[in-house]
Amino acid sequence: MRSRWSNMPKQFRWAAIIALIIFLYLLPNRWFYINLWYFRTMESDMATVLFDTAVFVLLAVGLNVVVGFAGLLDLGYYGFFAVGAYTVAILTSPESRFDVGWPWLLALPVAIIVTMISGLIIGGPTLRLRGDYLAIVTLGFAEMIRLYAQQNSGIANGQRGIPQIPHPVPEIKGPDGDSWFAFDARPYYWLVLTLIIIVILGMRNLSRSRVGRAWVSIREDEDAAQIMGVPTFKYKLWAFAIGAAVGGLSGAIFAGKQNFINSDSFLLENSILVLAAVILGGAGNIAGAIVGAFITWYLPEWLRGIGGTLGLEVNIAEYRILIFGLVIIVMMIFRPQGIIPNRRRAAEFADRRKEAVPTETSA
Repeated sequence: MRSRWSNMPKQFRWAAIIALIIFLYLLPNRWFYINLWYFRTMESDMATVLFDTAVFVLLAVGLNVVVGFAGLLDLGYYGFFAVGAYTVAILTSPESRFDVGWPWLLALPVAIIVTMISGLIIGGPTLRLRGDYLAIVTLGFAEMIRLYAQQNSGIANGQRGIPQIPHPVPEIKGPDGDSWFAFDARPYYWLVLTLIIIVILGMRNLSRSRVGRAWVSIREDEDAAQIMGVPTFKYKLWAFAIGAAVGGLSGAIFAGKQNFINSDSFLLENSILVLAAVILGGAGNIAGAIVGAFITWYLPEWLRGIGGTLGLEVNIAEYRILIFGLVIIVMMIFRPQGIIPNRRRAAEFADRRKEAVPTETSA
């Protein structure tokens, strides 16, 4: 069954997409969001929250390739985020042990390549595993990265971290003469938003290609796909490498924005949170991953200050995680396929519901 969005005229769909993109670019400007009291964050800087949300969305889009397209359960995706961030930090910061002193833009493609190689190294011996076994191995990978980063004797400098990571384009000056990227989160948000659009276009074309069709066949039935001649291991390795590259890109931008990183920036629960966002939005659907990530990251920040705005005596900020958890539980019970599910997955859940309903038999 075609969705209402697909049934709309193509010109209307493009106009709606362009209007949404313009809205997103204008959103961090104070003169634009000041009247959107029901949308903006009250106790946090709006531009900073939008940047963090955009990075989280980019991570969800990358993980959607692994989990949604190829059907591989990855619990350690944040490890690739850490690899990208530390690669940029080591190559650019004068405080790193190597003191290479590269500019951020030169270190960015190296960070992406390093994370892709790490994805191939991890995926090579482990992607022959399936289900829970693969999840345990990827979880161990993320923990290995975090534990190594905690060691003071390692190149990550332990809890001291790596400071003085240069900003992406420090030569751009703002109206006050200071570096535009140094004190304002808006250009970072615009940078990540632009990269999200580019990555989405690439993922969309990839999902409709021969590679995307191979991923779908592996996700639905890997044994059947292998019998039909699909080189399943190769395509799973591609999915792992592409997802790792997007994770490394996110980490590189995060390191440039923070100007400092240590092991506390890459906690295990963040990997679980990204996976929850993909499942909540609808695994296998790019739009679903975006919506799920936006809700997962932005909703708690929005709830942080909404209580005072509504004049409530109860501080909603104290219960924001509880409220968010209840929302997810309700969604998983009544709409397990996600908010914006993939058509094929939606059809599968519909068939399961029909099978679960007992049929009346005549006496």
